[in-house]
Formats: sequence, structure tokens, C-alpha cells
Amino acid sequence: MKRTTIKLADGRELIYFDLVDSADRDALDGRMLEPVESQAELRLDRATGDWVAIATHRQGRVHHPPTDICPLCPSSDGHSSEIPAPAYEVVVFENRFPSLAGRIGRCEVVCFTSEHAESFADLSEDRARLVLEAWIDRTEQLASLAGIEQIYCFENRGAEIGVTLAHPHGQIYAFSFIPPRTTKMVAVADTHRAATGRNLFEDLLAEARSAASRVVIAGEHWTAFVPYAARWPFEVHLYPHRRIPDLTRLTEAERAEFPVIYLELLRRFDRLFIQEGGAAVAAPTPYISAWHQAPKSGGSELALHLELFTVRRSADKLKFLAGVESGMESFVNDISPEVAAARLREVAS
Repeated sequence: MKRTTIKLADGRELIYFDLVDSADRDALDGRMLEPVESQAELRLDRATGDWVAIATHRQGRVHHPPTDICPLCPSSDGHSSEIPAPAYEVVVFENRFPSLAGRIGRCEVVCFTSEHAESFADLSEDRARLVLEAWIDRTEQLASLAGIEQIYCFENRGAEIGVTLAHPHGQIYAFSFIPPRTTKMVAVADTHRAATGRNLFEDLLAEARSAASRVVIAGEHWTAFVPYAARWPFEVHLYPHRRIPDLTRLTEAERAEFPVIYLELLRRFDRLFIQEGGAAVAAPTPYISAWHQAPKSGGSELALHLELFTVRRSADKLKFLAGVESGMESFVNDISPEVAAARLREVAS
């Protein structure tokens, strides 16, 4: 893998990740850009103890631009994008409209491919592995910054999720605080350790692997399963078989197998509703894919795992977070985890 770092016209960092060392990344950003001035701040919700980011400058970010002026496509004659090169493999750069910046964190954009019409599921195994290496690199580099507590790599796909740029991409947040979901998981894992002497996430994986009805894919180094108390209609958790805190601890064998398992999962998600609804479902399945990594402080019991879920519950219905979910954070799932797992096994390649 070749890693090339450049500076954009406004001083933001951009990193090319390439499979071959011969890739030429000398193109300069010729745009006239003012330095980014983030107005993000953190405020504490004293009723819950949760930190909330206030980022008013994000109201001006690009919203569903036409394909010919997509800011994540390569630059070309007549169009200067966020990526100066005329083509690229994987690119990471600082977000121009970050939710977190400076002393409260950092936000980066990860472009999986220069092909606007593709998705992560369309990538080759080599390219998916390159994305994994980019996640690993950024986890290591961002975690070394002063004041950073947790690194969160994720992808939102689909307008139904709220995505404003159609180009295949994800994001990385470097939090200066421990987010609420992580805080809750760490607390439950600590309680489980005190009560049983065992690690919660090791037990969750062992229980899933022993309950074949919830296993979706079982590899040599990874297992994908539907959790016992899934919150979303189709929700899959992907665990490495070894308990490790973050992406940087993956072995070569684990890194090599990940693209095989993950690409198959994404392709099954896309086949779920195409088979059910036929031509009625033209758009790919919307989803959120989220890496959970241990925070720096007090998170030794949390194990690396990926959570993948969709808000679609059938070909023509979405799962909306209405009064009980949004107001009380109490989920109700219309599809049983065992049925969801069975459907995901049925649409295997």
C-alpha cells in the first residue's frame, strides 16, 4: 500500500491510499479557498450527562449536488473537486464542514472509489481491503492526537438515512469525549465482568455461534450474526473471533478475510428487497455501517465489532423512529432476529 499526503488549498489534509507504489499523486489543488473556520462547540445535556455538538456552520454544506459537480468525484477539466487527482483508489480528507474540530475533535471523509455510480458492495476484495487499511491507518493516527478519546469509522448510505452526497463514501469521527452508546456498552460490560468474571462481548459471540438460527456468515476469523435483541428490522453484527480493542490489532489473516465476509454481507443487504419487491425497488438498500472501537479511557472490556443495519423493513416500508423510539429510546422491532437471519441466509451469493 502507498500512502501519499498533500494539503488542499485551504490547508486541510488529504491522504491518497493506493494499491501500487507507482501511483502519481502530484496534482495540486488549484481552487481559491478560504481557511475553514469551524464554529463547532460541545454542550453538556445536564439531564442525561450526554455531550451534544452544536455546529451551525454545517447548514451551508453541499446538499444533493448534480453528478457533474459532485465534490467527491475526481477533478477534471472544468470541475475542481475536493480531490485534485483525475482518478483515485481510496482517499481520506478533512471534512470542510466538520461536526467536530480543533480541541473538540476531528472529522474526516473517506471516499471508497472515484466511480460515482458504484457503492461499497461493488468494490473488489483488494479495494475493500484498501479501505480497511485506510480505516486502520486513520484509527492509529487520530488516536495519537492529544485529547482524543475514541475513533469512530462509519458509512451512511441512502437518502433515507439522510445522506446528502450520493458518491460512495464514509466518515471518521475522532471524539474528544466518549459518546453515549459507548458509555452504555462499557458500563454493561463492566457489570457483566463483575458478575460473571467473563467478557460480555466474548459471551455474545459465543452465544450467537452456538445459536445457528441467528448466524448469517461464519468464517475462519469472523462471524456475522443477528443479535438476540436486534433493534432494527435487518441488523447484523460482525465480530472477529479474537477479542481486540480496535482495528489496529487485526492480524494479517483477519484483515485478509474481512473483505470476503463484509462484501458478501453488503451484497445480501442489496438483494433482500430486490427479490421481495422486484422492479419496485430501484434504489440500493439504505444502511448504516458502524465500527465500534474501545475508547482510550476505561474501555478495556469493549471489543472491536461492526454493526450493520437498514431502516428498511420491507420493499415499500421504512422503520421510522417515532414517539417511543425517539422520545424514550425504547426500540420496538417488527421482525424477529431469527427471521431476519434466515432471510439473509436465503439471499447468499
